[in-house]
Amino acid sequence: MARMFTKIGKVSTLALIAGLVPAGFAARAETTSTLGWSLGRFGTPGLIDMPTAEAMQDGEIATSVGKAAGALRGNFAFQITPRVTGTLRFTHQDGLGAGGDTLKEKTLDLHWQVLDEQGWRPAVAVGLRDMFGTGVNAAEYVVATKTLTPQLRATAGIGWGRLGTEGSFGGGTRPAADPVGGLNADTWFRGPAAAFAGVAWQANDKLVLKAEVSSDDYAAEVAANDFDRKTSVNFGADYKINNMASVSAYYLAGSEVGFQFNIVLDPHQPPAPSGLEKAPLPVRPRPAPSADPDGWSGAWTADPTAAPAIQKAVADSLKKDGQILDSMQLSATRAEVRLRNETYNSTPQALGHTARILTRALPPSVETIVITPVVNGLPTASVSFKRSDLERLENTQSGEILARTVIGEAALDGAFTATPGIYPRYRFGLSPYVEFSSFDPGQDLHADMGIALNGSLDLAPGLILSGTLRQKVFGNLDDQTRVSTSPVQHVRSDVAEYQKNSDLTLERLTLAWYGRPAEAIYSRVTVGYLERMYGGVSGEVLWKPVDSRLALGAELDYVKQRAFDDAFDFQDYDTLGGHLSAYYDFGAGVTGQLDVGRYLAEDWGATISVDRQLANGWSVGAFATLTDMSSSDFGPGSFDKGVRLTIPLSWALGKPTLATFHPTIRPYTGDGGARVDVDGRLYETVRDNHMGAIYEDWGRFWR
Repeated sequence: MARMFTKIGKVSTLALIAGLVPAGFAARAETTSTLGWSLGRFGTPGLIDMPTAEAMQDGEIATSVGKAAGALRGNFAFQITPRVTGTLRFTHQDGLGAGGDTLKEKTLDLHWQVLDEQGWRPAVAVGLRDMFGTGVNAAEYVVATKTLTPQLRATAGIGWGRLGTEGSFGGGTRPAADPVGGLNADTWFRGPAAAFAGVAWQANDKLVLKAEVSSDDYAAEVAANDFDRKTSVNFGADYKINNMASVSAYYLAGSEVGFQFNIVLDPHQPPAPSGLEKAPLPVRPRPAPSADPDGWSGAWTADPTAAPAIQKAVADSLKKDGQILDSMQLSATRAEVRLRNETYNSTPQALGHTARILTRALPPSVETIVITPVVNGLPTASVSFKRSDLERLENTQSGEILARTVIGEAALDGAFTATPGIYPRYRFGLSPYVEFSSFDPGQDLHADMGIALNGSLDLAPGLILSGTLRQKVFGNLDDQTRVSTSPVQHVRSDVAEYQKNSDLTLERLTLAWYGRPAEAIYSRVTVGYLERMYGGVSGEVLWKPVDSRLALGAELDYVKQRAFDDAFDFQDYDTLGGHLSAYYDFGAGVTGQLDVGRYLAEDWGATISVDRQLANGWSVGAFATLTDMSSSDFGPGSFDKGVRLTIPLSWALGKPTLATFHPTIRPYTGDGGARVDVDGRLYETVRDNHMGAIYEDWGRFWR
């Protein structure tokens, strides 16, 4: 009888919510909503447990931690493209593991907004929950969301999996999920389905109230931990603390109370005010020819002291601006400078500052200005301007000067004069780090936070000695009890042994030599302690024309495994590996990469990765590796996969710096598909100074 009453109540509530839709349309077919999107308990745009067809703002990152109905969830969501949201979730759920143990699971969701809301048309989205999980919380859905009034929004959809268990229709049996956490594609949109619906109402500027009719019967929770499910209706409230933080409260199934804390980071709205960087010097117009006849005629070139004095003036001005003049070539009508940007995470911003400095230091006869960024001793793209264009267009939009700018390959040779005293050059900096545990099944989440000291010594052009020391500040990685039982060589599965040995660690200490043997060809050789777990030698060559979306590379590594507790000692295992790589710039900051070759455990396979970089330096990427190692040998998760994030510290500090915060999160660390982590790989080194990336960020040229 109670079951029948619950179903009748669900049908009635669904009918009531459906009745709101035509009423809202009759009142107003198209509205301007004051409601923003909100997070549900699964960390993506949603009501409570039911999804919506909303999307976050492009590039936004949302993190949330909440507890309800015996489940503790930590969610990390990123708006990968304007329509696609990805969510990585860590779940700690009482009684839902094997044999009634606590479920400790790491899963991935994808949410695709197929259509946005326009006029009478609602927004429509398709989603997958727990794509790689054990299937306990797996679900798929198709959902529509429509704004009825500026303060009221309605949602209705159909779900499968967990979202198809209450009031289900349709037949068939849903296949079982992969017991070791592989891709559960065979289960998607299979088995019984059920309808769900809900509404969100903005009560005031701070408070949003939500209600939903759930299509999840919570059968697992009812059986495992005395979850008392009295109704299909859930209620929730979101309270906005400020532009970044909010709290949510829930009343689930007529009996359970839950809470969640949310933080949303918008790359386009930094927490620190912008403009804290030094203001660039203004362009200095040249005097009339009658006021400086020698300067306009080029007679100054006959004075042997003129060129050194000009180079010193440029070097001094650039140093005050946070940049280094590597070398310079000067004639009566042309000046080319090679520039080391040590401050700005935007190459066009560094170019703009340099161009204005040059207009103030060069004689009037110099009309052509060429600026070539140099990274790790490698001259990258050469960016050419007409000085008269800089003088005429300084106060116009940046696109005006871009249309008159030429970007090409840097010259391989030339009569460049090196700036005195720049070698050897010391650099160091502090940045935060976060290191996570390997997230093994049956293990709690472990993590450390601390400070990394990064230092380098430029011995000569392209010859760099560098290293990283890490000091743990707090965390619990040393509490891990994991012991690897992998049947293959433990190339990564013993990572916990490194994480728990010392609070002060030598992450790497290397000597690298970078070269440019031919046009569009770059090379690198790195020797030393390459990363926490391996030392040896790594060699790489890259073909990357300045104006090409495509790049091709090859790398060969001979490495030996480092000791767990001695920064300078090695274990017995050594191996030879390498990869052929292809990179493609799809535009809009999206880059794809394919690596094929031999990995650390001597398995053969391929890694595919996609990264999205915003113009302000934020980046998020996902990767997956499949090799000839069997899923049983790899262990839970079946294959290597993860998410990586880069946050420039300039975003948080409000002033320019090249320092970044870049954690990588893997659901599981196995021995398959493992590759040595070499710092300063060539594509990452040169990409930001080539045509595509320069165009993407050109809006900062006059800043």
